[in-house]
Amino acid sequence: MYKTPTESTAFLTAFLTSFFPLIKNNTAVEIVLCPSMTSLPALVDAARGKSVSIGAQTMHWLNEGAYTGETSPTMLTAIGVTHVLIGHSERRQYFNETDTTVNLKLKSALAHGLVPIVCVGEHLNEREQNLTADVLNLQISVALEGIDAAALAPLVVAYEPVWAIGTGRTATPEIAEDAHKIIRAKIASIAGSNAANATRILYGGSVKPDNAKALCCLEDIAGALVGGASLDPTSFSQIIQNATAH
Repeated sequence: MYKTPTESTAFLTAFLTSFFPLIKNNTAVEIVLCPSMTSLPALVDAARGKSVSIGAQTMHWLNEGAYTGETSPTMLTAIGVTHVLIGHSERRQYFNETDTTVNLKLKSALAHGLVPIVCVGEHLNEREQNLTADVLNLQISVALEGIDAAALAPLVVAYEPVWAIGTGRTATPEIAEDAHKIIRAKIASIAGSNAANATRILYGGSVKPDNAKALCCLEDIAGALVGGASLDPTSFSQIIQNATAH
């Protein structure tokens, strides 16, 4: 919940200015910005023709209805939004997002041609009780329930160790990769190895310029879901440069 439309547009301008000189020879990186809802139209317009996609931070799973304050998938696609975060840890923690609503939103996003970024992850007490695999397996199982493997091609999963978000604590590359392997194995058991291998799994948990390279150089980590460090365009640019410098 940061930045007005004017501030978001200024961010994008500064980001593009600082970013493209850093990785001008890199065409493989995909960048998605997910601003607050009020900034979506302005950023969709400002990003048009640029190598940046715009995503929403959440959505309802229905197209319309008596759900005051919610935003539907058709509203997002109508203004040119292409991606959507589903089940972010803060949505789960503060707004009662559940594995079941994640499943409903994932089905809806896929049906409307939105690229879903499904967030999963364990709390500190769950990790300390060696429940990480149980938590991740349950979250993935419920999220993918009733979805045909062929429909999962656009799926992106973001592993968010809740204990590392905003705390300054970062999962070591080894911890992160182990969690990503658990996620990929569970997807394979549900949807098959082809779907699992095609799914990009991002790491999100206190990602900064100084740890981006160590995290993103690992085989099972396809990128980063960046939180607070993305609010500054120079910091965000440096993360992208470091993450792709392997």
